[in-house]
Amino acid sequence: QVQLVESGGGLVQAGGSLRLSCAGSGSIFSINTMAWYRQAPGKPRELVAAITRGGRTNYADSVKGRFTIDRDNAKNTVYLQMNSLKPEDTAVYYCNADATTRQAMTVWLNYWGQGTQVTVSS
Repeated sequence: QVQLVESGGGLVQAGGSLRLSCAGSGSIFSINTMAWYRQAPGKPRELVAAITRGGRTNYADSVKGRFTIDRDNAKNTVYLQMNSLKPEDTAVYYCNADATTRQAMTVWLNYWGQGTQVTVSS
């Protein structure tokens, strides 16, 4: 199995910054795309940013120029640097990854973390 554990959420004032981390653990064989999603109360979960193993990235229009996603493949970890935060960025942020395990090296499954709360006050 694969576990994803997020950290780094919290309360910040508008204009501030936070850096989220998500570490993968367990019987990981390979991880391809890693991503951050978020879900605000009463709204559907949405993609914030994604990064392939090779480093190709894509971002939601609402965060372009403010958020940066990167990863450390050796540590199975993905990061989300969030700058110029706005109250509308308030949400639970979830880590997501496509991975295979040592027990099933050719079977790609999708995994979610438990989420970390980000609250931006105005």
